Amino acid sequence: MKLNRIPALFAAVCLSTLMAAQAHASNALVLLTDFGTSDGAVSAMHGVAYGVDPQLNVSDLTHNIPDYDIWLGAYRLYQTANYWPQGSVFVAVVDPGVGTARKSVVLKTKQGRYFVGPDNGLFTLIAERDGVAELREIDENVNRLAGSGESYTFHGRDVYAYVGARLASGAISYEQVGPVLPSESVVKIPYQKAVRQGKVVRGIIPVLDIKYGNVWTNIPKALFDELGIGVHERVQVRILHKGKQVDKVVAPFEHTFGGVAQGKPLVYLNSLLDVAVAVSQGNYAKQHHIDSGVDWEVEISKAAAK
Repeated sequence: MKLNRIPALFAAVCLSTLMAAQAHASNALVLLTDFGTSDGAVSAMHGVAYGVDPQLNVSDLTHNIPDYDIWLGAYRLYQTANYWPQGSVFVAVVDPGVGTARKSVVLKTKQGRYFVGPDNGLFTLIAERDGVAELREIDENVNRLAGSGESYTFHGRDVYAYVGARLASGAISYEQVGPVLPSESVVKIPYQKAVRQGKVVRGIIPVLDIKYGNVWTNIPKALFDELGIGVHERVQVRILHKGKQVDKVVAPFEHTFGGVAQGKPLVYLNSLLDVAVAVSQGNYAKQHHIDSGVDWEVEISKAAAK
Protein backbone atom coordinates (compact mmCIF):
# COMPACT_ATOMS: atom_id res chain seq x y z
CA MET A 1 0.00 0.00 0.00
CA LYS A 2 2.85 2.37 0.80
CA LEU A 3 4.44 1.70 -2.60
CA ASN A 4 1.16 2.57 -4.33
CA ARG A 5 1.25 5.99 -2.67
CA ILE A 6 4.59 6.97 -4.29
CA PRO A 7 3.17 7.93 -7.75
CA ALA A 8 0.45 10.03 -6.12
CA LEU A 9 3.01 11.72 -3.86
CA PHE A 10 5.29 12.37 -6.83
CA ALA A 11 2.41 13.88 -8.81
CA ALA A 12 1.49 16.13 -5.88
CA VAL A 13 5.09 17.37 -5.61
CA CYS A 14 5.24 18.08 -9.35
CA LEU A 15 1.95 19.97 -9.24
CA SER A 16 3.12 22.00 -6.27
CA THR A 17 6.38 22.87 -8.07
CA LEU A 18 4.51 23.87 -11.22
CA MET A 19 2.10 26.07 -9.28
CA ALA A 20 5.00 27.74 -7.47
CA ALA A 21 6.76 28.41 -10.77
CA GLN A 22 3.58 29.87 -12.26
CA ALA A 23 3.08 32.04 -9.21
CA HIS A 24 6.58 33.43 -9.67
CA ALA A 25 6.27 33.79 -13.43
CA SER A 26 6.78 37.40 -14.45
CA ASN A 27 5.85 39.48 -17.44
CA ALA A 28 8.43 40.62 -19.96
CA LEU A 29 10.24 43.88 -19.28
CA VAL A 30 11.23 45.71 -22.49
CA LEU A 31 13.58 48.70 -22.50
CA LEU A 32 13.77 51.58 -25.01
CA THR A 33 16.06 54.60 -24.62
CA ASP A 34 18.19 57.13 -26.47
CA PHE A 35 21.17 56.25 -24.24
CA GLY A 36 23.17 54.19 -26.73
CA THR A 37 25.38 51.37 -25.45
CA SER A 38 28.79 53.04 -25.32
CA ASP A 39 28.62 53.56 -21.56
CA GLY A 40 27.05 51.87 -18.54
CA ALA A 41 23.60 53.50 -18.50
CA VAL A 42 21.68 50.61 -20.08
CA SER A 43 23.60 48.04 -18.04
CA ALA A 44 22.67 49.95 -14.88
CA MET A 45 19.00 49.71 -15.83
CA HIS A 46 19.36 45.97 -16.38
CA GLY A 47 21.08 45.69 -13.01
CA VAL A 48 18.26 47.50 -11.23
CA ALA A 49 15.72 45.20 -12.88
CA TYR A 50 17.58 42.03 -11.91
CA GLY A 51 18.03 43.43 -8.43
CA VAL A 52 14.24 43.48 -8.13
CA ASP A 53 13.92 39.95 -9.51
CA PRO A 54 16.85 37.89 -10.89
CA GLN A 55 14.42 35.78 -12.93
CA LEU A 56 12.94 38.68 -14.88
CA ASN A 57 12.87 38.45 -18.68
CA VAL A 58 14.53 41.75 -19.64
CA SER A 59 14.80 42.60 -23.34
CA ASP A 60 16.01 45.61 -25.30
CA LEU A 61 13.75 47.13 -27.93
CA THR A 62 16.43 49.65 -28.94
CA HIS A 63 18.80 52.09 -27.30
CA ASN A 64 19.69 53.83 -30.56
CA ILE A 65 16.91 56.41 -30.68
CA PRO A 66 18.58 59.66 -31.79
CA ASP A 67 19.28 62.01 -28.91
CA TYR A 68 16.09 63.61 -27.54
CA ASP A 69 13.94 62.33 -30.44
CA ILE A 70 10.69 61.75 -28.57
CA TRP A 71 8.71 61.22 -31.77
CA LEU A 72 10.93 58.39 -33.02
CA GLY A 73 10.76 56.76 -29.60
CA ALA A 74 6.98 56.94 -29.79
CA TYR A 75 6.99 55.30 -33.21
CA ARG A 76 9.29 52.45 -32.21
CA LEU A 77 6.93 51.61 -29.36
CA TYR A 78 4.01 51.70 -31.80
CA GLN A 79 5.91 49.50 -34.26
CA THR A 80 6.79 46.84 -31.70
CA ALA A 81 4.45 46.68 -28.71
CA ASN A 82 1.60 44.62 -30.14
CA TYR A 83 3.95 41.74 -30.90
CA TRP A 84 4.60 41.27 -27.19
CA PRO A 85 2.20 39.35 -24.92
CA GLN A 86 -0.44 41.07 -22.86
CA GLY A 87 0.99 42.05 -19.49
CA SER A 88 4.35 43.07 -20.96
CA VAL A 89 5.90 46.15 -19.38
CA PHE A 90 7.71 48.70 -21.57
CA VAL A 91 10.13 51.16 -19.99
CA ALA A 92 10.65 54.04 -22.43
CA VAL A 93 13.16 56.79 -21.70
CA VAL A 94 13.67 59.63 -24.15
CA ASP A 95 13.59 62.39 -21.62
CA PRO A 96 15.19 65.75 -22.41
CA GLY A 97 13.13 67.23 -19.55
CA VAL A 98 14.41 64.80 -16.92
CA GLY A 99 14.11 66.27 -13.44
CA THR A 100 11.63 68.97 -14.48
CA ALA A 101 7.90 69.23 -13.82
CA ARG A 102 6.89 66.72 -16.50
CA LYS A 103 5.07 63.77 -14.94
CA SER A 104 6.40 60.24 -14.57
CA VAL A 105 3.60 57.82 -15.43
CA VAL A 106 2.56 54.27 -16.12
CA LEU A 107 -0.01 53.94 -18.91
CA LYS A 108 -2.10 50.78 -19.11
CA THR A 109 -3.60 50.08 -22.55
CA LYS A 110 -6.94 48.45 -23.18
CA GLN A 111 -5.01 45.36 -24.38
CA GLY A 112 -3.35 45.08 -20.95
CA ARG A 113 0.20 46.24 -21.71
CA TYR A 114 2.03 48.77 -19.53
CA PHE A 115 4.19 51.72 -20.54
CA VAL A 116 6.48 53.35 -17.99
CA GLY A 117 8.23 56.66 -18.59
CA PRO A 118 7.96 60.43 -18.82
CA ASP A 119 4.63 61.86 -19.99
CA ASN A 120 6.20 63.99 -22.71
CA GLY A 121 4.68 62.59 -25.91
CA LEU A 122 6.41 59.20 -25.90
CA PHE A 123 3.05 57.46 -25.59
CA THR A 124 1.28 59.47 -28.32
CA LEU A 125 0.83 56.65 -30.83
CA ILE A 126 0.28 53.89 -28.28
CA ALA A 127 -2.53 55.88 -26.64
CA GLU A 128 -4.18 56.64 -29.98
CA ARG A 129 -4.02 53.13 -31.41
CA ASP A 130 -4.51 50.95 -28.34
CA GLY A 131 -6.55 53.21 -26.08
CA VAL A 132 -5.83 54.17 -22.49
CA ALA A 133 -7.48 51.89 -19.94
CA GLU A 134 -5.91 53.84 -17.10
CA LEU A 135 -3.12 56.31 -16.43
CA ARG A 136 -1.28 56.60 -13.11
CA GLU A 137 1.41 58.98 -11.90
CA ILE A 138 4.36 57.27 -10.25
CA ASP A 139 4.52 58.01 -6.54
CA GLU A 140 8.28 58.40 -6.09
CA ASN A 141 7.94 58.46 -2.32
CA VAL A 142 7.38 54.71 -2.38
CA ASN A 143 8.38 53.74 -5.93
CA ARG A 144 11.99 54.78 -6.32
CA LEU A 145 15.30 52.93 -6.06
CA ALA A 146 16.59 53.07 -2.50
CA GLY A 147 19.36 55.60 -2.01
CA SER A 148 18.65 57.51 -5.24
CA GLY A 149 16.85 60.47 -3.71
CA GLU A 150 19.68 62.89 -4.48
CA SER A 151 19.93 61.80 -8.12
CA TYR A 152 17.96 64.09 -10.42
CA THR A 153 19.09 63.21 -13.96
CA PHE A 154 18.80 59.41 -14.26
CA HIS A 155 15.14 58.59 -13.81
CA GLY A 156 15.61 55.78 -16.32
CA ARG A 157 17.55 53.88 -13.67
CA ASP A 158 16.20 55.31 -10.43
CA VAL A 159 12.48 55.41 -11.22
CA TYR A 160 11.45 53.84 -14.53
CA ALA A 161 13.55 50.65 -14.59
CA TYR A 162 12.81 50.13 -10.90
CA VAL A 163 9.05 50.64 -11.21
CA GLY A 164 8.88 48.66 -14.45
CA ALA A 165 10.71 45.72 -12.88
CA ARG A 166 8.52 45.75 -9.80
CA LEU A 167 5.40 45.83 -11.93
CA ALA A 168 6.61 43.10 -14.31
CA SER A 169 7.70 40.83 -11.47
CA GLY A 170 4.48 41.26 -9.50
CA ALA A 171 6.26 42.95 -6.59
CA ILE A 172 3.64 45.70 -6.87
CA SER A 173 0.22 45.85 -8.49
CA TYR A 174 -0.69 48.52 -10.99
CA GLU A 175 -2.83 50.19 -8.34
CA GLN A 176 0.27 50.60 -6.17
CA VAL A 177 2.10 52.66 -8.81
CA GLY A 178 0.49 55.90 -7.66
CA PRO A 179 -2.58 58.11 -8.06
CA VAL A 180 -4.90 57.93 -11.07
CA LEU A 181 -4.69 60.67 -13.70
CA PRO A 182 -7.36 61.50 -16.29
CA SER A 183 -6.88 59.14 -19.25
CA GLU A 184 -7.27 61.98 -21.71
CA SER A 185 -4.42 63.93 -20.09
CA VAL A 186 -1.71 61.89 -21.84
CA VAL A 187 0.63 64.34 -23.56
CA LYS A 188 0.44 63.90 -27.34
CA ILE A 189 2.64 65.20 -30.13
CA PRO A 190 0.53 66.83 -32.88
CA TYR A 191 1.00 65.42 -36.38
CA GLN A 192 -0.80 65.00 -39.71
CA LYS A 193 -2.94 61.89 -39.58
CA ALA A 194 -3.52 60.06 -42.82
CA VAL A 195 -6.53 61.41 -44.75
CA ARG A 196 -8.01 61.13 -48.21
CA GLN A 197 -8.94 64.30 -50.02
CA GLY A 198 -10.61 63.34 -53.28
CA LYS A 199 -8.09 61.44 -55.40
CA VAL A 200 -5.15 62.17 -53.11
CA VAL A 201 -4.14 60.56 -49.82
CA ARG A 202 -2.02 62.67 -47.49
CA GLY A 203 0.08 61.71 -44.50
CA ILE A 204 3.58 62.01 -43.08
CA ILE A 205 6.84 60.11 -43.08
CA PRO A 206 6.94 59.09 -39.42
CA VAL A 207 10.14 57.09 -39.72
CA LEU A 208 12.65 55.67 -42.16
CA ASP A 209 13.54 52.01 -42.48
CA ILE A 210 16.99 52.98 -41.29
CA LYS A 211 18.97 49.96 -42.47
CA TYR A 212 17.77 50.11 -46.06
CA GLY A 213 16.61 53.69 -46.52
CA ASN A 214 13.03 52.82 -47.38
CA VAL A 215 10.59 55.68 -46.79
CA TRP A 216 7.69 54.66 -44.56
CA THR A 217 4.46 56.61 -44.34
CA ASN A 218 1.55 56.57 -41.91
CA ILE A 219 -0.92 55.88 -44.73
CA PRO A 220 -2.62 52.53 -44.01
CA LYS A 221 -3.55 49.94 -46.60
CA ALA A 222 -7.28 50.60 -46.11
CA LEU A 223 -6.89 54.25 -47.10
CA PHE A 224 -4.56 53.43 -50.00
CA ASP A 225 -7.08 50.88 -51.27
CA GLU A 226 -9.63 53.69 -51.65
CA LEU A 227 -7.52 55.04 -54.52
CA GLY A 228 -8.25 51.89 -56.52
CA ILE A 229 -4.62 51.27 -57.45
CA GLY A 230 -3.88 47.69 -58.46
CA VAL A 231 -0.64 45.74 -58.40
CA HIS A 232 1.80 46.93 -61.11
CA GLU A 233 -0.18 50.14 -61.65
CA ARG A 234 1.68 53.43 -61.40
CA VAL A 235 1.57 55.63 -58.31
CA GLN A 236 2.57 59.28 -58.02
CA VAL A 237 4.34 60.20 -54.79
CA ARG A 238 5.09 63.76 -53.70
CA ILE A 239 7.27 64.37 -50.64
CA LEU A 240 7.31 67.76 -48.94
CA HIS A 241 9.30 69.19 -46.05
CA LYS A 242 7.60 72.03 -44.21
CA GLY A 243 5.31 72.51 -47.19
CA LYS A 244 8.06 72.63 -49.84
CA GLN A 245 8.32 69.83 -52.39
CA VAL A 246 11.52 67.85 -52.01
CA ASP A 247 10.81 64.89 -54.26
CA LYS A 248 8.32 63.64 -56.83
CA VAL A 249 8.35 60.17 -58.32
CA VAL A 250 6.10 57.87 -60.31
CA ALA A 251 6.61 54.19 -59.51
CA PRO A 252 4.62 50.96 -59.74
CA PHE A 253 2.78 49.49 -56.78
CA GLU A 254 4.34 46.09 -56.10
CA HIS A 255 4.01 43.41 -53.43
CA THR A 256 7.76 42.69 -53.32
CA PHE A 257 11.03 44.44 -54.09
CA GLY A 258 11.58 41.90 -56.85
CA GLY A 259 8.67 43.42 -58.74
CA VAL A 260 11.05 45.94 -60.29
CA ALA A 261 14.60 45.80 -61.58
CA GLN A 262 17.49 46.53 -59.27
CA GLY A 263 17.89 50.28 -58.79
CA LYS A 264 14.30 51.08 -59.78
CA PRO A 265 11.77 52.71 -57.43
CA LEU A 266 8.58 51.08 -56.22
CA VAL A 267 5.65 51.67 -53.88
CA TYR A 268 4.78 48.82 -51.52
CA LEU A 269 3.12 47.99 -48.20
CA ASN A 270 5.58 47.67 -45.33
CA SER A 271 5.45 45.17 -42.47
CA LEU A 272 2.83 47.30 -40.67
CA LEU A 273 0.70 47.41 -43.86
CA ASP A 274 1.40 51.09 -44.37
CA VAL A 275 2.44 52.56 -47.71
CA ALA A 276 6.18 52.89 -48.28
CA VAL A 277 8.53 53.93 -51.08
CA ALA A 278 11.81 52.21 -51.88
CA VAL A 279 14.49 51.52 -54.45
CA SER A 280 15.07 47.84 -55.11
CA GLN A 281 18.42 47.03 -53.47
CA GLY A 282 19.09 50.74 -53.00
CA ASN A 283 18.64 53.50 -50.45
CA TYR A 284 15.74 55.74 -51.48
CA ALA A 285 16.06 58.17 -48.57
CA LYS A 286 19.76 58.75 -49.22
CA GLN A 287 19.36 59.08 -52.97
CA HIS A 288 16.51 61.58 -52.70
CA HIS A 289 17.64 63.40 -49.51
CA ILE A 290 14.57 62.37 -47.53
CA ASP A 291 14.30 62.41 -43.74
CA SER A 292 11.41 61.71 -41.38
CA GLY A 293 9.34 63.38 -38.69
CA VAL A 294 6.11 65.27 -38.24
CA ASP A 295 7.17 68.00 -40.69
CA TRP A 296 7.82 65.57 -43.55
CA GLU A 297 4.59 65.19 -45.54
CA VAL A 298 3.66 62.82 -48.34
CA GLU A 299 0.92 62.88 -50.96
CA ILE A 300 -0.04 59.78 -52.92
CA SER A 301 -2.32 59.51 -55.96
CA LYS A 302 -2.88 57.32 -58.98
CA ALA A 303 -0.53 58.37 -61.76
CA ALA A 304 -2.01 59.57 -65.02
CA ALA A 305 -1.99 57.08 -67.87
CA LYS A 306 0.97 57.37 -70.24
